Amino acid sequence: MKAKQFRDMTNNELNTKLVDLKNELFNLRFQLATGQLDNTNKINMVKKDIARVKTVLKEMEFEA
Repeated sequence: MKAKQFRDMTNNELNTKLVDLKNELFNLRFQLATGQLDNTNKINMVKKDIARVKTVLKEMEFEA
């Protein structure tokens, strides 16, 4: 997702999205360890989405 899409979300939605992304990253790492993951690039994409969500949350914190 793009940062603009995250900026349109509310604070609660962002926190929920962050938890979902962290769970997805955990599952991807588990699949990688067991040899079931075909697309290893997905881990990097999820990490970047987590960083984007955290950045938008921090921006909202500074605005308040």
